[in-house]
Amino acid sequence: MKFSSKFMSALTSVSLQLICTSIALAAAPYPVPDTMQNVCFDDTKIIPCPAEGAANFGQDAQRNGVQPSYIDNGDGTVTDNVTGLMWAKTPDLNGDGQIKAVDKRTYKAALDGAKDFSLAGHKDWRLPTIKEMYSLMDFRGIDPSGVTDNDTSKLTPFIDRKYFDFAWGDTDAGERLIDSQMASSTLFVGETPPRDKGYLFGVNFADGRIKGYGLKLGGKDKTFFVMYARGKEGYGVNDLKDNGDGTITDASTGLMWSKTDSGKAMDWKTALAWAQEQNKVNYLGHSDWRLPNIKELQNLIDYTRSPSTTSSPALSPLFESSKIKNEAGVDDYPFIWSSTTHQNMSDTPGNAGAYVSFGRAMGKYRWNWYSVFKSWYDVHGAGAQRSDPKSGDASKFPDGNGPQGDAIRILNYARLVRDAD
Repeated sequence: MKFSSKFMSALTSVSLQLICTSIALAAAPYPVPDTMQNVCFDDTKIIPCPAEGAANFGQDAQRNGVQPSYIDNGDGTVTDNVTGLMWAKTPDLNGDGQIKAVDKRTYKAALDGAKDFSLAGHKDWRLPTIKEMYSLMDFRGIDPSGVTDNDTSKLTPFIDRKYFDFAWGDTDAGERLIDSQMASSTLFVGETPPRDKGYLFGVNFADGRIKGYGLKLGGKDKTFFVMYARGKEGYGVNDLKDNGDGTITDASTGLMWSKTDSGKAMDWKTALAWAQEQNKVNYLGHSDWRLPNIKELQNLIDYTRSPSTTSSPALSPLFESSKIKNEAGVDDYPFIWSSTTHQNMSDTPGNAGAYVSFGRAMGKYRWNWYSVFKSWYDVHGAGAQRSDPKSGDASKFPDGNGPQGDAIRILNYARLVRDAD
């Protein structure tokens, strides 16, 4: 039997992908899939990737991690070869061929719906954890926040549309384009505004963020898109060991972390340079440290912890964390920079860097029905992933940014990571 050269080339590509995935899985049971960010940025724009020693060296696109590897099974499911999870391909729950607001579910309905959900002969579906959901995040996406028309033809979401169905917010139902929040099974354990009735951590593949979303919205139960998962459990469950030398190894991901953070705040470019400076002095006996990409950093969060419940960051107590005073003058823990740019649709598409809030994700409510909360509050929960300008003057944002007044700090902290030996 003869095969075309095109078929053989495709087969070879898939085979190599599976071999590389197998090697990664042999090294660690739950490696973190790469962000797929493939271009470099300075503080404003796309640039040629810088050489070692140059400004902005060491950013996300300059390191290829474990590449995502999916199989469309042709039956409405997609298998992730890296995490071992099988996903429902689409959030079209009513099966009408369209993804609209009517497909969204409340948190309770999403949980209960998994019990009766049947697809491709499988009945053991579950609502994924926030770490499982975030494993699908693809940072080739571009944040459309601020786009004023409803033309989505030139927009790029933060999920691989070759394998997964996606829809922007249902503007016909009065939603915003970015109202594409995807539910997880992970609830925030900390204190939330009374009217929110708690937070559900959700991934937004429209604007590339994790936020804690109030279970109530304007007095009604908030609804979310839902993509059920099944199969291998354990992704995102850290297996940490204190090595006694200032490092902590996560056997689950195959990553080694510095036990302490930078101990000082800095802008994004300085954080990248700081990582390289540590390599020059063979910090903690290693010279291959890097600023983690955003998916590596998010995987480190301990969602069972928060400042208001455990008096700690959302991080294992094996780690040491700097303390700060937040915008409300309360003892807190800093935002931590990643090496990932949060690209946006503007004249300065590279001006924001992605960070994880291990402390409170502060904001200043401005919506009328939150008038009682016109002060600083933890609006998205410890464990949120947002973005900050890479440089500039934070004092120009006295009331934060966006509808919920997300705190703008610009000078954030950093924590180092490397591949464990």
